[in-house]
Amino acid sequence: MSAEVAVDGGARAVTLQAIAAFFAGGVFGIGLAEARMIDPRKVLAFLDVAGAWDPSLLFVLGGAVVVAALGYRLVLRRPAPLFDARFQLPASVAVDVPLVVGAAVFGVGWGLGGYCPGPAIASLGYGNPEAFWFVPAMLAGAWLQRLRARRVR
Repeated sequence: MSAEVAVDGGARAVTLQAIAAFFAGGVFGIGLAEARMIDPRKVLAFLDVAGAWDPSLLFVLGGAVVVAALGYRLVLRRPAPLFDARFQLPASVAVDVPLVVGAAVFGVGWGLGGYCPGPAIASLGYGNPEAFWFVPAMLAGAWLQRLRARRVR
């Protein structure tokens, strides 16, 4: 499938994008579950470097970095993705105050809750009670950020 089909295919291209996203998300969710990143206690033990530190998630992180780095090098050699006309890459690479503050808020939330967005959503499928509180709060925070961003413009 080429970029031309994605542009000319209309609804078919959107369907192929949705199917690809569904399978990629499924693989990602299975990986999170296998690594036990959907268990906030496992994540909090990894973050507790001054206490009962569990370094096992370093292997997950290292594996993810290697796979992503290789994937980007291979995929970005293409003129366009399989199911879109062009790559959707960030326009800005600047490290600015909103980025640093956002990263800090993310880190504090991750440290307090033991979840980041992907594992939290995957954790819903496993019925983790904490996720049923965390995910709505995360979505409310995302909604508030969008409101703030619209007002800033």
